[in-house]
Amino acid sequence: MTVKKTTEIAALGEFGLIDRLASRLGKRCDTTLMAAGDDAAVIDLGDEVLLLTTDMLTEGVDFDLSYFPLKHLGYKCVVRAVNDILAMNGTPQQLVVALGVSAKISVEALDELYEGMEQACKELGVDLVGGDTTASMNGLVVSLSVVGRAKREDVVYRSGAREHDLICISSNLGAAYMGLHLLEREKRVLKGVANPEPQFAGYEYLLERYLKPRARVNVLEALREEGIRPTAMIDMSDGLASDLRQICRSSKCGARIYLERIPIARQTSELAEEMHIDPVIAALNGGEDHELLFTVPLDKQEAVMRLGLVDVIGHITREESGVVLVTPDGEGIALKATAFDR
Repeated sequence: MTVKKTTEIAALGEFGLIDRLASRLGKRCDTTLMAAGDDAAVIDLGDEVLLLTTDMLTEGVDFDLSYFPLKHLGYKCVVRAVNDILAMNGTPQQLVVALGVSAKISVEALDELYEGMEQACKELGVDLVGGDTTASMNGLVVSLSVVGRAKREDVVYRSGAREHDLICISSNLGAAYMGLHLLEREKRVLKGVANPEPQFAGYEYLLERYLKPRARVNVLEALREEGIRPTAMIDMSDGLASDLRQICRSSKCGARIYLERIPIARQTSELAEEMHIDPVIAALNGGEDHELLFTVPLDKQEAVMRLGLVDVIGHITREESGVVLVTPDGEGIALKATAFDR
């Protein structure tokens, strides 16, 4: 008997798996403008489009309930899902939530989870309109689907970056990654300790960036007020290196970013030094930042800088130039994507 050869998912990685599965899917409806391959699907409604995205978080993989407050988890789940709509330059409107719930989860715990979700929905102007609940044998699973809208001409895809465009980010990088490392360190140190007292003093900002990220609606609003439409955009969930490569891959272009222009918060650098971690690695490959990475035309540089909300870290180049990190001494290093594969 011939044994059929199988391929481990790890051999493909997250993006390779998505590409393989998506390649099997046909397009049957003229109203489907964008299926797989961007932050959200785009569905034609005439002058407007419907934006549709989904996100899933699994206990033990995406979060650890031993240190992740359920209220914060609910808030973060909504922000993560909504950010995919924002990254398409759309307005999120409705949200549905499906839960896989194990026997260890109490009703009161779910109350806390939904309290956090409702807080995020209220801040973002989104309605939580329903969902589903089922039993889980392996802890808590949270799946969210969000719909939003945009004018057809306002939608921003990953594929729109052009040579000489400026590469921009909405805030500093690596803080969420270091916040996770801080939580994991204190969990290890205090394992088995009665009445544990974790040492978080001086690093509160890092904890907030990991446990309760903020959607950068203010950045999009400021861009619109200045009449600036990004040419390409992505939600930064997998780290700068990985997400920039996603834009370059979709846009068939290269990029040059400059090390000294990548913003890194003081607390990020301090904890990284304490834990013997390179803060640049945290910024490039840490993930979980949930900032907006986007490109704008070169002639918008003055207007973008005037906002005071955005860091310009490089520019788009020709595809054959590759994706390069330029060090302060002028050396160019090919940027590899080594983000979390989830």
